[in-house]
Amino acid sequence: MEHGQIERTLYIEASPEVVYEVISSPAHLKEWWPDDVELEPVPGAVGELIWGDKSTPDAEIVPITVVDAQPPRLFSFRWSHPADEPAAVGNSMFVTFELTPSGEGTTVRMTETGFREMGWEVAVLEQHYNSHCEGWDLYLPRLGEYVVRLVSSR
Repeated sequence: MEHGQIERTLYIEASPEVVYEVISSPAHLKEWWPDDVELEPVPGAVGELIWGDKSTPDAEIVPITVVDAQPPRLFSFRWSHPADEPAAVGNSMFVTFELTPSGEGTTVRMTETGFREMGWEVAVLEQHYNSHCEGWDLYLPRLGEYVVRLVSSR
């Protein structure tokens, strides 16, 4: 296995505008992905994804930098880079959400790259790649479920 890219595609019964809002807005992100988010969804913005209670030592705080934001079709960011370094090729993962109108809803294509560029030994590369695969397999269905609940409550 080459461990170069993770790609997932899902169909969500909501407009690209609604899906874009849910994948880029901190108020919505924390409903399906991290426990909390500090981020302005504009290119160049730097923030944090937080799992757990930020005030405790057990919290996982992951830096995130928005790369591109083109509502309602594209949102991309770099994440998992050292907090004291700017996100760049070789120190972070690159995630892109591409949204395409499809029938009454939206096809979401999520890709994550950057694993090979980290310079990890094979076992470490494989462990990180597999961990991210498991994460996206958990969180992307939650994205779809949240959007459906959101749309039905409006």
